[in-house]
Amino acid sequence: MVGAAEALFLTPQTITGQIKSLEERLGGKLFRRQGRGLVPSELGQLVFRYADRMFTLSQEMQDIVNYRKDSSLLFDVGVADALSKRLVSQVLETALQDNEQIHLRCFESTHELLLEQLSQHKLDMILSDCPVDSSQQEGLFSVKLGECGISFFCRRPLPELPFPACLEQRKLLIPGRRSMLGRKLLNWFNSQGLQVKILGEFDDAALMKAFGASHNAIFVAPSLYATEMYGGESEQIHELGRLDNVQEEYYVIFAERMIQHPAVQRVCNKDFSALFLR
Repeated sequence: MVGAAEALFLTPQTITGQIKSLEERLGGKLFRRQGRGLVPSELGQLVFRYADRMFTLSQEMQDIVNYRKDSSLLFDVGVADALSKRLVSQVLETALQDNEQIHLRCFESTHELLLEQLSQHKLDMILSDCPVDSSQQEGLFSVKLGECGISFFCRRPLPELPFPACLEQRKLLIPGRRSMLGRKLLNWFNSQGLQVKILGEFDDAALMKAFGASHNAIFVAPSLYATEMYGGESEQIHELGRLDNVQEEYYVIFAERMIQHPAVQRVCNKDFSALFLR
């Protein structure tokens, strides 16, 4: 009681009196004694859960109202580390406008950790490679932005066999099997009967490309950047083959409280088909 009184700048007697009044209205005790202290009763735990949701909804309402103002908007975005950063950067450009004072902050992690942070209101939006199940994740929604095929690349000298048999001649670098694309690739290898040797799995797509470009290994990247991704090294990097039936997918995931955020609305309403078909 003393600690609560100090936090609320009230006297312990005032706190005790307010609790007693609330207990009389609810018709039960909110606390019970345990040793020398107090712990919530079953009724107290129930009331706390509802009160916590009430305060959360109140904060969400204030957030939505504030998004309509002209003041600077803090916009925290989580990016799944398996995604192509070039594509992500072009998607994020849609969220920003010159006439708005949006302060963008980007955080990179796994899909699962980003979802947890979004549920805890630590993020405003996520860009990921898989959707969210709204029936399992209450209050979260996802919109598919697009998809693109993937290609296998390696440095010269090239394997002797044609694609996809050549994948058995070199060690492979692939996205981590925790990612949607990583799981799709492993299933495709099995369906083709390929006995591949996986040198490494990378959660970070940029690190996989950098590692693959400097080692004698085959690695994976989006097909649409086959001719421009490696700049001056493009003559040394060769595309072995591409898969149009295995796609890297892009989704925007956001909480219900963010539905009025102008940046989220722009990303959800934008037609990205030209970006993914280049």
